[in-house]
Amino acid sequence: MQLKHARVRILAPVAAALAAVVIALGYSAVAYADTVFSDDFEDGNSSGWSGSGGSWSVATDGSRVLRQGGTSSDARFTAGTQSWTAYSVQARVKPTAFNGSNRFVAVLARVQSNTSYYYLALRSNNTVELKKLANGSSTTLDTASLTVSTNTWYTVRLEVSGTSLRGYVNGNLLTEATDSQYSSGRIGVATFYGSANFDDVVVSTIGSTPTTPPTSTPPTSTPPTSTPPTTGPPTNPGPNQADGWASVDAWGQSGTTGGTGGPTVTVDTAAEFLAEVATAGPRIIQVQGMIDLPGPMHDVTSDKTIVGVGGNSGFTGGGLNVGLPIDDDITSPPANAVHNVIIRNLNFRSWDDDAINVQMFSHHVWVDHNTWTTGVDGGVDIKRGSSYVTVSYNHADGTDKNMLLGHDDGNAAQDVGRLKVSYHHNFFDNTNQRNPRIRFGDQVHVYNNYYLNTGNYGVASTENAGVIVEGNYFEGVDDPFHLGEASSGDGRLVARNNCLVNSGAGQTGGSVSNPTYSYTLTPQCDVKANVTANAGAGRI
Repeated sequence: MQLKHARVRILAPVAAALAAVVIALGYSAVAYADTVFSDDFEDGNSSGWSGSGGSWSVATDGSRVLRQGGTSSDARFTAGTQSWTAYSVQARVKPTAFNGSNRFVAVLARVQSNTSYYYLALRSNNTVELKKLANGSSTTLDTASLTVSTNTWYTVRLEVSGTSLRGYVNGNLLTEATDSQYSSGRIGVATFYGSANFDDVVVSTIGSTPTTPPTSTPPTSTPPTSTPPTTGPPTNPGPNQADGWASVDAWGQSGTTGGTGGPTVTVDTAAEFLAEVATAGPRIIQVQGMIDLPGPMHDVTSDKTIVGVGGNSGFTGGGLNVGLPIDDDITSPPANAVHNVIIRNLNFRSWDDDAINVQMFSHHVWVDHNTWTTGVDGGVDIKRGSSYVTVSYNHADGTDKNMLLGHDDGNAAQDVGRLKVSYHHNFFDNTNQRNPRIRFGDQVHVYNNYYLNTGNYGVASTENAGVIVEGNYFEGVDDPFHLGEASSGDGRLVARNNCLVNSGAGQTGGSVSNPTYSYTLTPQCDVKANVTANAGAGRI
């Protein structure tokens, strides 16, 4: 079978080899993924697929789709290789007609033949079923209620890993079972006395990769819980609901609540803003309109929420400094370190130094739903022992030096054991580098971000940093992640569950322990739509 060269990448032998090494070494299993096959049918053909029954063609439904137009029989269309073992197959599925009351459309996994495979079916009786077909005889493994309508698009995903089978619809885990009959096989789509359109078929590997080396003493911390959404894609965090590292109780601070409990004030001039942000005690500062701040940066005191009004408020000319003055002799967090700061829903334009700078052991800082374009230096830099920071749902638009974590190779005394930062659901939109660039930080969690046409590189782990790159969507990124950068030595980097579209493979190495907080992953191939709809100012 000849598969399409432009958008099909068969990496099963590599994945199988990695899994074998992991099993031999006795590492614990943690899910990871690389895209090994994708087809959006925009080339106008279905080369690489083979059919049985039905009337298959490439047609137009807004964009090019694979169409099965008949309703008088069952029909299957399959692709891939028999050697695929642990993977997910996802497709957008649109039923267009059902010839009867108990008909279905489906995605298939571990296909042995036209009469033997696993499948996840959307049935016309308003159910979703996880099933097995063995020599033409079907067995229902699990079922759930689901309204199934014609002329409605559904994102359907079937995961098969070992004996575990899991079925998702629109990002929701609805069915799961265990079965050992089929261990490998191709993928496919199918209809049973129904017609349907199929689009955006993506196959991603699932396997085992080490995140912590074997030790004689079990770890004392509990790994985070990472589960698919139960009611759809994650919603935007509400006020005072920081997640990631900013939510962790540490250094005498319980989570990140900003100015909660203090007065709410609205400012629309630089003088008003600078007076309020310097005032001691909790305060919610609402920024009305674009304020021209003198450069370069202005100090933010503890227990502040700085939030824009509407989608067109923020700062030009100057940036925000969350931290004490630089003192290289301080090597542990001082009692008066700046802490508990929220910066949300702001636009930053033409800043003279950094748009946002976090330094000198500042902690519990949440940077959320902001938009920045270009300035003299970084969009968000975090350095000099700062920790417990979350950077989420921001839109970095064309920034060169976007996000730096750890400012210098010689700053180990302040940085080792600190710089715990979460970066999630950010839109790195034609940014060039430092997305982020990391020294020393451990554990740094980079998850569910969308990278589009990154110029130089995406994520760089250096100076023994421990970085997890998880569930991100890289599109048009030649170098999505790597070890070392310029004169900085290598760090450690684990990559898992990433969707790579017209992008390089990335470089990994070493082991990284999981962060200690719970988090929910958006399915990696849904990240693009989620982030572009929700990231940036004006989208809270």
